[in-house]
Amino acid sequence: MTERIDAAVIGAGVVGLAIARALALAGREVVVIEASETIGTEVSSRNSEVIHAGIYYPSNSRKAVHCVRGRERLYAYCRRHGVGHDRIGKLIVATSEVQRDTLGAIARQAAANGVEDLRVLERAEIRRLEPALNAVAALHSPSTGIVDSHGLMLAFQGDAEDHGTLIAFRSRVTGGAVRADGIELRVEDASGIATTFQAGIVVNSAGLDAQGLAHTIGGVPDRAIPPLYYARGCYFTMSERSPFSHLIYPVPEDGGLGVHVTLDLAGQCRFGPDVEWIDTLDYTIDPVRAERFYPVIRTYWPDLRDGALMPGYAGVRPKVAGPGEPAGDFMVAGPRQHGVSGLVHLFGIESPGLTSALSLADEVCEELGLAPTEA
Repeated sequence: MTERIDAAVIGAGVVGLAIARALALAGREVVVIEASETIGTEVSSRNSEVIHAGIYYPSNSRKAVHCVRGRERLYAYCRRHGVGHDRIGKLIVATSEVQRDTLGAIARQAAANGVEDLRVLERAEIRRLEPALNAVAALHSPSTGIVDSHGLMLAFQGDAEDHGTLIAFRSRVTGGAVRADGIELRVEDASGIATTFQAGIVVNSAGLDAQGLAHTIGGVPDRAIPPLYYARGCYFTMSERSPFSHLIYPVPEDGGLGVHVTLDLAGQCRFGPDVEWIDTLDYTIDPVRAERFYPVIRTYWPDLRDGALMPGYAGVRPKVAGPGEPAGDFMVAGPRQHGVSGLVHLFGIESPGLTSALSLADEVCEELGLAPTEA
C-alpha cells in the first residue's frame, strides 16, 4: 500500500530543516526523510560555523543574493530563538603590498553585492585591534559573525515539529518516479523494510547525495543534473588560548577562502579549511597535513609555534564545479526549470549555505507557488 503525504524533504541538514520549517509554516504537512540517526551529520556539522557577510560571490549570483538576504534574517532569528551567536567581525588581510590590490577588488565586489560596511585598515590600526597579526592592510567586515550551528538546527527542527513536521531518521530514499498525481518515493528504514510514499511536494536537500538522489527519482533529464565534485577541507585546532578576537581570513584561494582563523563561542580557535579534491567521501585527517598549514598561517601569524596544531575535523563540500573551473553557484532546480510540478532539487549547497538557509527556504517556497511565512 502506498502512503500519501503532503510534502517530503529529503535531508535534515541546516538547509533541509529550514525548508521543512518554511513548508510547515506555509501550512503543509511535512515529513523529513534523513538517512542518519540525527540531524546535520555531514556538511552542516563540518564547517566553520561562520555567518558570512556576502563579500566574495559574483554579483547577482544565488550565493551573493541569499547570503546578504539570509545574513540579517539569521541574526534576527538567533536573537528571537536564543540561538548562540556573536557578531564578532572579521579581518581579510593582505600580508604583502602585492595583495593590497586584491583587497581593493574584494571591496568592490562586496559593494556590488550590497555589503557596504567594509572598512580598510592600515597597519597601525590592525596592530591595535590584533597585536599578533602580521598584515600591511586589511578589510574589516563588522557584519561577519559566528553561530552555534547545532543549536540553530535544533531551533529549526523545533519550529518545524511545533507546526506538525515529522522526521523519519535512519530512513533512506532508494528511488522514485514522477506520477500523474504526485511524486513516488521508495524509502527503506534501518531494518531494510521498504515503504512507498506518494507526495505532492518533494524537496531534495540531500547535500552530498543530492545528485545521486536526483538520478534515482527521475522526471528530470540527466543532462539537467550537474556533476558533483568533492572538496575536502581539514581543520586543525590549538589547545592554547587564541591570540585573536576577530576571524582572520587571508585573500581567497582556488576552491575556498584559504586557511583562515575562526573562533567558536567559547573562544577556541581553529585553522582551516584547506582544499583537497577527492574522488570518494573520506573524513580522515592526516596529522602530517599540518605541515602545510604552518607556513600559510605564519604569513599572517608569525609567532605560531612548532607543534601547536592538532587534528580537529574534516568536512567535504559538494561542489558543482571542479578544480581550475570558476566557482559554482547554488542551484535550485524547481518546476520553472524542469517542468515537474512539486519537485525541487538543491545542488551545490556549500558555503555560505548555513548563512543562506532561511533565504534558500524562501526560494524553495516560491518555486512551489507558496508564500513564505516568517514566525
